[in-house]
Amino acid sequence: MSEISGNGSGDDGSGSGSGRLYGVGLGPGDPNLMTLRAVQAIGEADVIAYHSARHGRSIARSIAAAHLRPDHIEEPLVYPVTTETTDHPGGYRGALEEFYEKAAARLAAHLDAGRTVAVLAEGDPMFYGSYMHMHKRLADRYATEVIPGVTSVSAAAARLGTPLVEGEEILTILPGTLPEEELTARLAATDTAVVMKLGRTFPAVRGAFEASGRLAEARYVERATMAGERTGDLADIDPASVPYFSVAVLPSRVDAPRPSGRQGSGEVVVVGTGPAGPLWLTPETRGALAAADALVGYTTYLDRVPVRPGQARHGSDNKVESERAEFALDLARRGHRVAVVSGGDPGVFAMATAVLEVAAQEEYAEIPVRVLPGVTAANAAAARAGAPLGHDYATISLSDRLKRWEVIAERLRAAASADLVLALYNPGSKSRTWQVGKARDLLLEHRSPDTPVVLARDVGGPTESVRTVRLADVDPAEVDMRTLLIVGSSQTRWVERGASGADRSIVWTPRRYPEA
Repeated sequence: MSEISGNGSGDDGSGSGSGRLYGVGLGPGDPNLMTLRAVQAIGEADVIAYHSARHGRSIARSIAAAHLRPDHIEEPLVYPVTTETTDHPGGYRGALEEFYEKAAARLAAHLDAGRTVAVLAEGDPMFYGSYMHMHKRLADRYATEVIPGVTSVSAAAARLGTPLVEGEEILTILPGTLPEEELTARLAATDTAVVMKLGRTFPAVRGAFEASGRLAEARYVERATMAGERTGDLADIDPASVPYFSVAVLPSRVDAPRPSGRQGSGEVVVVGTGPAGPLWLTPETRGALAAADALVGYTTYLDRVPVRPGQARHGSDNKVESERAEFALDLARRGHRVAVVSGGDPGVFAMATAVLEVAAQEEYAEIPVRVLPGVTAANAAAARAGAPLGHDYATISLSDRLKRWEVIAERLRAAASADLVLALYNPGSKSRTWQVGKARDLLLEHRSPDTPVVLARDVGGPTESVRTVRLADVDPAEVDMRTLLIVGSSQTRWVERGASGADRSIVWTPRRYPEA
C-alpha cells in the first residue's frame, strides 16, 4: 500500500518497489512560495523529473532550479504534442496516453532500482497538474508522498488584492476549454469563479463572461508571482496577448459595489424558483438571484433563496401581487437591480403577468423587464409520476378568486370533451373546499371512473407525496393548495412495475393517438 501524505511525515513505504515517489508542488512560480517540505523532498531525491513542451524549457524546473544539485539525475518528460495536431492513430488523446505510459515506465525503472524520484509540478500536483498522470500509474506500486503547493487560484487572488470567496459564497473553478455555452451557464449560476487554461480559449471565455452578464466584474491575472506578471480588467485585455499561464477571476461579491441608484439604471427580472428548493433552479435563475441587489416576493418563496450580504429582501403576503409588482418597478426606477421571486414558472399562474401588467403603464415604460423560466409544478409532478403529459394537455386553475366558477366549469367541460389530459392547479385551500369534488363529478360525465389521476403534493419538498388513484376515488379531503392534480385522457395508461407499492406505479400518455 502507498501512503499519500501532505504533511511530510512519510514512512518507509510498503510498495513492491524499493524506491520512493514524490509529487512536489512548487507553487505558482515565485521560488519563494515553495514550501519547506517541497525543498526537503527535492533534497532527498536522487531523480528530478519534470514535464516540458518540445522546446525543452520547463517552468517547473526553473522554479526549483536553485535547489537542484549536479548529482541529481534529471528526467525531462517531453510532451510529444501540446495544442497542435498529431498523426497518432489514437489522435491527440491517444498520443498523450502513450506518452504517459512511457514516462511512467521510465520513472518506474528508477524506483525499481531503489532511487527516490521527485516529480516537479507547478502549483499543486493534484490540481490540473501533469504529475497526477504519473501518480495514477505508480502510486499503487511505490511508497508515495504528495506535497501540496500554492495554486494559481490562490496566487491570482493575492495579486489582485481582492477577496476571492467569503462567507457562504460558492467558488467555481472552470477550465477554459469547456464549450462557451457551458461556461456561460456555470458563470451565470455561481457567486465567484476562476477560469483557467486561457491562451487560445480566451475569445470564447470572454464571450461567456459577457453572455452571462459578468464581464464587468471579471478580472485578469497573467503569470501570477512570475516575471512578466500582468493584472487588469478582463474586458480590457487584447485576446492576442493572452498566454496559457493566465486566469480569469470573478472576485467575491461581498462588499462589492452595488448599483448607485442612478435614475433609469435598474431593471426587473422575474425568476421562477421551481416547485421547491435549490435543486430546481436553472443556472440563469441562480445568476439573476445572485446579481440582484433587491429581492421582492411572497415570503414563502423568498425563504428558498439564500441570504447574501448587501442584498435587500422585501417579503409580502401572497394576495398583493399588483402591489408587489409596482414596488419592484419603483425600486428599479431608482436604479436597483430587482429580482421578483416566483414559485414554479413565473409565467404559469404566477408573478410574470402581474409585473408585466404594471410595467405596461406609461410611467414604467423605460424600465427593462425580463422573465426567466422555471420548472412549473405540472412538469415536476408529471416527471415524478412518469409521463402523463406525453400528449396534448390543458392547464386549468380551479381557483375562483380571480374568475367565476362558471368559467372554470365551462373550460373543464371543453377540455374533457376534447379528451385532453388536464393539469389542475390551485385545487383547494382552507377557504375553498368544494371545487375538487365539483370538478371530479363534472369530469366523470366525460371520463371513465377508472381514469388515472395523479395527486402530487409538495413535489421536491420535505413532505412530498405522489400517488395515483382512480378518478372516481378522488377524495377532496386529501387535496389542498400544495397539491396538483393530473387527470389522464382516455389513452393514459397506469401500471405497476416490479414490487407492489405506490413508488412502483407509473403513468404515461402515449404520443400516438388512435386513428379511429
